[in-house]
Amino acid sequence: MTPGSQDTLVLRDIHLPAAPEWWPPAWGWWLLAGVVLLILAGLGSRLWRQFLVQKQRRQLLGLLNGFEAEGSARPGPEFLARISQLLRRIALMRYPRAEVAPLSGVEWLRFLDRSGGGGRFEHGPGRVLAEGPYRRVQIESPEAEALVVLVRDWIEVNTGERQ
Repeated sequence: MTPGSQDTLVLRDIHLPAAPEWWPPAWGWWLLAGVVLLILAGLGSRLWRQFLVQKQRRQLLGLLNGFEAEGSARPGPEFLARISQLLRRIALMRYPRAEVAPLSGVEWLRFLDRSGGGGRFEHGPGRVLAEGPYRRVQIESPEAEALVVLVRDWIEVNTGERQ
């Protein structure tokens, strides 16, 4: 083009750059995805543990209800022995064996009180567990019912998550 010529300059329209690709994402998105996955894994783990604890609690209370139904006619030494065995099994699952296994009599009742009995094993309906399984004596139905309520409460306390 020469100066003074009448030719028009041909211009092309503005071209925008291509849109950025969506893959692979920037490092910040990877970090966010990792954090979200960790949170979901922790939540899932916690829900799974709660499910297992609830399942275990239902099974143990079902055993207790079965003992109660069997012993409701004549709650005697066999009924007390079963309840005592159930308590000991739970205690051995929950606490160190060296702490629980050697206990018997009043020491066993004190342990049960410390671990959720609130004094009702040594000074309440639970005191019958110290000697009841070894005597050939029938206990009264109201005393057996109070014992079952106490054991149910203890199971509820001891099948929750440790704090």
